[in-house]
Amino acid sequence: METSLIEKLNLRFEKSDSTDILNYFIKEYKNNLALSTSLGAEDQVLTHMICNIDKSVRIFTLDTGRLFPETYDLIDKTNKKYKINIDIFFPDNNKVQEMVGKKGINLFYDSIGNRKECCHVRKIEPLKRALTGLKVWITGLRKDQSVSRFYSKLVEWDDNHGLIKLNPLINLTEKQVWDFIHENNIPYSPLHDKGFTSIGCQPCTRAIQPGEDERAGRWWWEQSENKECGIHIKK
Repeated sequence: METSLIEKLNLRFEKSDSTDILNYFIKEYKNNLALSTSLGAEDQVLTHMICNIDKSVRIFTLDTGRLFPETYDLIDKTNKKYKINIDIFFPDNNKVQEMVGKKGINLFYDSIGNRKECCHVRKIEPLKRALTGLKVWITGLRKDQSVSRFYSKLVEWDDNHGLIKLNPLINLTEKQVWDFIHENNIPYSPLHDKGFTSIGCQPCTRAIQPGEDERAGRWWWEQSENKECGIHIKK
C-alpha cells in the first residue's frame, strides 16, 4: 500500500464525521471490509452506525473463552436489536489446551511473557483468521484511550495483516461516545455502569479507580507501557 494513498485519505476525511467516513469506505470496500467488535462502548457505536448504513456489512468478534457473561448477553442483545448475526471466532482448542496444560489456567498472572502468549493464542491468531482476505479493518480506537494510542490516525496501513486499518472514532472523546449511546438508545454492557471502562477477558479486567486512565483496568498488575494484547501494536 502506497503511503501517499493513506495520507490522501487522512487529508480527505480530516474534518468529516464518523458516519460520512463509514459511508465512503463501505461503498468502496463493502465486500472486503469488516468491523472487529469487542462489544465495548466504541464498538457498539460503530455497530449502530454501520447497521444504519448497510446491515450486510460483516461484523465479527473474538470469543477467547474467558469473557464476562455480560459480554455474551450483549452479543445476543445486539444481534436481536439490529437483526444481524455477529460472526464469532474462537481460538484453536488444541493450542489453548497445550498452553494451559504447560503453564496453568491463569498463566497470565505469572509473567508478561505468559500473558502475551495467552493473548496471542486466544486473540491474535483468531484475529488473523478473521481478517484473511479483507482490505479494510474497522476498529473502535480513540486517541484518548491510552498513551499508546495517542498517535494513531484515522486511516492507517496495518503491516501486520496487510490491509487498511480504519479508526472512525479516533478523534472522539469518551463523553462524545457516551452521549451518542444515550441519544440513540444503543445497548451497552452493564459493566460500564460499574466502573469498567475497557472490557476484555474476565480475569484480566477490573473496574478503574477515580483518576485512572480508561485502560487502567486491563492487566492492572503490569506497567502501563505493556497494556496492549498485541492486536493494535505496530511492527
